[in-house]
Amino acid sequence: MGEVLHFPTEGVSDRRRGMTWIEGGAFIMGSDHHYPEEAPARSARVDGFWIDAKPVTNRDFAHFVEATGWTTLAEQAPDPEMYPGARPEMLVPSSLVFTPTSAAVPLNDPLRWWRYTPGADWRHPTGPGSHLKSLMDHPVVHVAWEDVKAYADWAGLDLPTEAEWEFAARGGLAEAEYAWGDEFEPDGRAMANTWRGRFPFENLKPGHERRTSRVASYPANGYGLYDMIGNVWEWTSDWWSSNPGEGVASPCCSASGPGDLREASVDTRVPGIRIPRKVLKGGSHLCAASYCRRYRPAARHAHPVDTSTSHVGFRCVGRQS
Repeated sequence: MGEVLHFPTEGVSDRRRGMTWIEGGAFIMGSDHHYPEEAPARSARVDGFWIDAKPVTNRDFAHFVEATGWTTLAEQAPDPEMYPGARPEMLVPSSLVFTPTSAAVPLNDPLRWWRYTPGADWRHPTGPGSHLKSLMDHPVVHVAWEDVKAYADWAGLDLPTEAEWEFAARGGLAEAEYAWGDEFEPDGRAMANTWRGRFPFENLKPGHERRTSRVASYPANGYGLYDMIGNVWEWTSDWWSSNPGEGVASPCCSASGPGDLREASVDTRVPGIRIPRKVLKGGSHLCAASYCRRYRPAARHAHPVDTSTSHVGFRCVGRQS
């Protein structure tokens, strides 16, 4: 994990045409006013970098798969040795799909709205029988860490660090609450694809918008970047830490090496299964005021590297050598 993979590169030489240059600089990263894992608010600095103006789409990912023959993790049967005690029916190609409930439920049990769905993958986002016919310009989903890293390697790019991602998402607005300012819906205008209604059973958006939306359907931030907030969570390259001030955004400069950070990212609440976790940023179409107010640049979420879902995607960065 983490090695550079070598793929055919036909068709990727102009990859940066869809990217935006972000001048580096210092900023205040994190927040002291929301979830504890965002604190402390702290000074951070990033060098200049290129970043995708939009999330990687199904169309983009299809080009990658066509060029390389890549098979995503969701399309493969899990290794039983990695998941001791797992039921045989769980050890099949599958992914997690959001399924709204029929009525209000306690919000402390995500298994009430997440379904482990055999046959769900990037081509079949809600399971067998679903397809991408009208979704080619939506963000690709059901991609695990090894899938997004492989795509980035093929494109000659990388995944953003947490600090790079947050700096870009802020769009030049220092310490603003949202990527567009301090008001969630200025003048009543929706600025991102987030949940509207009572989660997870009442969705007040039109039917064709209740999951992912076409990229760039909502306004860009101050750097001209689309969908940095909402639509899909996005992978970053940083290992998860519940104490982000301890160096999670820059393993090279931490007292601990990358291997130590990887091991420390494991969720100790799941005994017997030691799956490291990466940091996700940006929130998704499932973030709701009543449940997950993570539609902010400072927000962050831990995600296992072996897990794909219907609300996680990614974008890439390029750095000057």
